[in-house]
Amino acid sequence: MDKQSEIICDPETGLCILPAFEGEANEPIEFREDLEIIYVGDPMCSWCWGISPALHQLEQQAKQKGIAFRIVVGGLRPGGGDEWNEKFTSFLGHHWEEVNKRSGQPFNHDLLKRESFNYDTEPSCRAVVAARVLDPNLEHQFFELVQHYFYVQNQDPNQVNFYAPICSKLGLSFEDFKTLFESEEVKQRTRSEFAINRQWGVRGYPTVLFRKEDQLHMLARGYASSEDMWQRLSQIG
Repeated sequence: MDKQSEIICDPETGLCILPAFEGEANEPIEFREDLEIIYVGDPMCSWCWGISPALHQLEQQAKQKGIAFRIVVGGLRPGGGDEWNEKFTSFLGHHWEEVNKRSGQPFNHDLLKRESFNYDTEPSCRAVVAARVLDPNLEHQFFELVQHYFYVQNQDPNQVNFYAPICSKLGLSFEDFKTLFESEEVKQRTRSEFAINRQWGVRGYPTVLFRKEDQLHMLARGYASSEDMWQRLSQIG
């Protein structure tokens, strides 16, 4: 079975099903708060772009209640390797139209006209991890800007210079970012997060979890509104 036949993005649930990942969770995630919202997503997952405004609202609500918000990078298609042909670009174009119709989030389809492109989501995930090391408070903003530069401006997240304007907007040193982005430590940490979210039972993105002490509760599995996610959190208590 080729990779393209394995891609499943459900327009009803707003969920992109993730592939298997053979890596190991060598870098445990440290939990510092008793209450925490954990967003498991991938910057190049289109439904993660669709849910982005709702997550932004959810984060603001959480901050008002003193609840931490963090990201665990998913690894939707680490390594890429899908043949860039009419079948794949047509799939993406149709899928982006579905996300746009439901969420209102903008998409630029010029990317689909390129002669070649490797839809490898590992570098964009690794970039989020590198930004987190530099400043954890900017992690979500960095994630959102990566999405914007990819989906709206159609820049290539596989190229390290893609992240220069994002670092500039957020006041991060691009040279420090580049060093981290290319480091084996950040590569390993990224692979570990790919493995960890699968160990948690995450099977697609976006997934939003609420951790209360040592228990994980599902707030969203796929596209959801901030109101729905907050209501579920309130019910957990």
